[in-house]
Formats: sequence, structure tokens, C-alpha cells
Amino acid sequence: MAGKFEIYTDKAGKHRFRLKAGNGEIIAVGEAYESEAGCRNGIASIKKNAPDAPIVNVGE
Repeated sequence: MAGKFEIYTDKAGKHRFRLKAGNGEIIAVGEAYESEAGCRNGIASIKKNAPDAPIVNVGE
């Protein structure tokens, strides 16, 4: 099974997303959004802007 984005409402009533791997493990989480539309825009931004993002160590 391929990975998937899940949209949910947190305890504060904000919309959030998480990215789950094919095995069901959560591998990324998004910030809190006021609306579901904003949350969907956040997902679209990741899909568009980071398909080939480099990996950078900042703590060394």
C-alpha cells in the first residue's frame, strides 16, 4: 500500500494532517490550520514544492 495524507481535527478544533507510510507509521505531521481548506493547501504545497528537496544537516 502507498503512503497517504490523513486530515483530522485536533483537541483545540484545528485542522491538521499527518503523512503515513504504507505500513501505517506516521512519518510527518503538519501545523494547525484554521480551516480544512488551509490544511489541504498545506498538503498541496508539500506535494508541489518538495518532491526533490535535499537533505541538510543543520546541527553539525
